[in-house]
Amino acid sequence: MKAGVLFSGGKDSSLAAMLLGTYYEVELNTFVFDPSRRIHGVEAAARALGYPFKKRVFREGLLNEMAEMVVACGYPNDAINAIHRTAVETLSSEYRLVGDGTRFEDRVPVLTRAEVQSLGHRTGCAYVRPLLGFVRPAIDELAGRLLEVEYGETGTIENGDYEAEVRGAIRSRGTDPAPLFPAHHEQSLVVGRR
Repeated sequence: MKAGVLFSGGKDSSLAAMLLGTYYEVELNTFVFDPSRRIHGVEAAARALGYPFKKRVFREGLLNEMAEMVVACGYPNDAINAIHRTAVETLSSEYRLVGDGTRFEDRVPVLTRAEVQSLGHRTGCAYVRPLLGFVRPAIDELAGRLLEVEYGETGTIENGDYEAEVRGAIRSRGTDPAPLFPAHHEQSLVVGRR
């Protein structure tokens, strides 16, 4: 059975794909708002993992809605969760199993238990989070054994995280996005397997 894995190119989604790849035919899916956005680093990470890759585009207008939500709330959590929920819902129409790299301490993006149950009842899709029981030190140790990873702050590393495009949309409105997002938010990008 095919498993559609939400893929940022980072260590968490890569490890989730590898774990699911033991039992399923994994396909990596990265969502962007701008169809012309280049995500060479994410595509290279997918090649390094050896799984098929699909670049997908969110519906027109979603980016502006999410940028407005961040500015209105004064923080990104609700918008990032809404974006993630949209990505999971989109994949649930194509795959019977959808997975991501959500881990134990994650607050964003996270679907609630009720949202996961609703998704399953409405679509028949199983949504799995193979890293949900893993704490950050365990993830870092596992990634260190299995993956070659580069790290950088959001916007300085070319991964498929939703945040970069949302920050750009806020910036294009003449607003500095920095005060709206957590400072020193480290991102990762897989550059190879060990």
